[in-house]
Amino acid sequence: MRRTSFEGWPCSIARTADLLGDGWTLLVLREVFYGQSRFDGFADTLGVPRNTLGDRLRRLVDAGLLERRPYQSDPVRHDYVPTERGRDLFGVLAAMNTWGDRWLGGDDGVPVTLRHETCGHDVRARVVCAACGEDLAAADVTARPGPGYPARLLETPDVRRRFGLPAPQTAGGGS
Repeated sequence: MRRTSFEGWPCSIARTADLLGDGWTLLVLREVFYGQSRFDGFADTLGVPRNTLGDRLRRLVDAGLLERRPYQSDPVRHDYVPTERGRDLFGVLAAMNTWGDRWLGGDDGVPVTLRHETCGHDVRARVVCAACGEDLAAADVTARPGPGYPARLLETPDVRRRFGLPAPQTAGGGS
């Protein structure tokens, strides 16, 4: 059975979920950030089937998140290194790590700590407002259609309700 694609949805969360796809993809990215870059290293560390790993690496390369760089010529073998686009996902994985530590951690404590080498402290990711620096909480944020939201969808009553928009004015202007 083919999975549903969210690539064309007018939602960055849906599009990102479509791109990242599944747990194996996230774990490959985690390993990249931990310093792994080779196919055999991913396969050994994760225990992922090789055909699945090949598919996920191709998807990440095709999406511009990883770049293949040859490190051996006979036979040809490649390192998989993050591009700028791929490196920009680190904050997302760090936020997932922080959430997992808080809500899924066991009695023994967090399984992995992240150390900020610049200041020498262990860190937890925070999502903050880029304008004021305050922590973001769902109760303090509202979603509004952005400039890339399809105009045709803004005319539907359910979308207008979702975004708290008034009903469209009807032609004739009155009762």
